[in-house]
Amino acid sequence: MKVDADLNLDEIDRMIHEPARLAIIVYLSILREADFTYLLHKTKLSRGNLSVQLTRLEEAGYIETEKTFVKRVPRTMVTLTDKGKKALALYKDKLRSILETTC
Repeated sequence: MKVDADLNLDEIDRMIHEPARLAIIVYLSILREADFTYLLHKTKLSRGNLSVQLTRLEEAGYIETEKTFVKRVPRTMVTLTDKGKKALALYKDKLRSILETTC
């Protein structure tokens, strides 16, 4: 089987490609915003792992977090930024291109 010369897996956004971060980004792309507890439940990550992945996505500029208190209980709300939406669209296009080349 010949691999196309244009097939460049290095172009895949590794920030999104990691499964835990991909799950977070996909949920946020469907919703306007989500809180930490919702993402914890949906992604089935541990609290520590979810926190680390959110920090990485925030450092990349793909998400924004807002920490507030509701009746003295901390609440972290997460939203996908425009940069995150664009990165997901590019990731999706690149992955689709790769899969179409190989199938």
